[in-house]
Amino acid sequence: AARHDFYWLRSFIAGGVAGCCAKTTTAPLDRVKILLQAHNHHYKHLGVFSTLCAVPKKEGYLGLYKGNGAMMIRVFPYGAIQFMAFDQYKKVVIKKQLGISGHVHRLMAGSMAGITAVICTYPLDMVRVRLAFQVKGEHKYMGIIHAFKMIYTKEGGFSGFYRGLMPTVVGMAPYAGFSFFTFGTLKSIGLAQAPNLLGRPSLDNPDVLVLKTHVNLLCGGIAGAIAQTISYPLDVTRRRMQLGAVLPDSEKCLTMVQTLKYVYQQHGIRRGLYRGLSLNYIRCIPSQAVAFTTYELLKQFFHLN
Repeated sequence: AARHDFYWLRSFIAGGVAGCCAKTTTAPLDRVKILLQAHNHHYKHLGVFSTLCAVPKKEGYLGLYKGNGAMMIRVFPYGAIQFMAFDQYKKVVIKKQLGISGHVHRLMAGSMAGITAVICTYPLDMVRVRLAFQVKGEHKYMGIIHAFKMIYTKEGGFSGFYRGLMPTVVGMAPYAGFSFFTFGTLKSIGLAQAPNLLGRPSLDNPDVLVLKTHVNLLCGGIAGAIAQTISYPLDVTRRRMQLGAVLPDSEKCLTMVQTLKYVYQQHGIRRGLYRGLSLNYIRCIPSQAVAFTTYELLKQFFHLN
C-alpha cells in the first residue's frame, strides 16, 4: 500500500511541475492577453505583437512575468485537486450506472473535476489577474498577500474572491464537451480514412488501433482550438468581472449577462468578445507541447511507467 501512496504523490508532483513549466513558458502571452481582454488604457490601442514589445520597454522584461508567482501557487494545487477529484467522480458516476458509454463517464467526471479544481483555486486566479493587470508606476497591490488583504477588506469579504466564477463554470462545460467531442470525431475519421499513415496497434491490445503520438498531439491541438473559440467570450467575461473594481466601468459588469452585453455593445464581437483570441491560439500550442513533454520526462524520472 505504501508504494501505491507514493505513486500517487509522485504523479501528483509530476503533474504539478509539468503544469508550472508550461505556464511559465507562456506567462508573457498570458499577461498580454489579460491586458488586452480588459482593454488596459496603457496598451488598449495596440495589437498582440506591439503589446509584447511595449511591455518590456515600459516595465522591463520581468514585467512580462507579472502575476506569474500567484499563477504558480494556483497551478500546482489545481492539477492535484483535478487529478484526485477525477478518480473520485469517476467511481461515483460509474456506480450510479447511468446506462451511458465510457466516453460520457469520462466527460462528466472530467467536467466535474475541473469545476471542483476551479472553485478551490479561484481566489488565487483572481489575485493573479489583478497583479497581471497592474502597470508599473501605478501599483495598487504590493504583492500576493497584500492583494488578498485588499480584496477581502474592500470588496465584501470572502465573496469578493469569487467574482466571475459563473462564466468560468459555464464556460468549462462546453469547453470540456467540445474538445472531447472534436477529439473523438477526428480520431475516428483519421483511423477510418488512413489507418496505416496515422495509426499504430495499441501496446496492450494489438487488435486496437490508436493514433501515433504526433497525430494525437495535432488532434488534441485542433480540438482545443475549436473548444476555445466557442467558450472564449466567457473567458473575456470572467476577466472583466475579476478585475471589477479596478476597471472604470465596473458597475456595468456585475453579472455575467450584463458583462457580455456591455462588451458587445461597447466593442463589438471581434474587438470585444474575441479580443486576444489569436494570442490564445499561439499560447496554447507551446503550452500543450511543454506540458506534454515535461510530463513524459518526469514520468521516467519518477519511474511512473
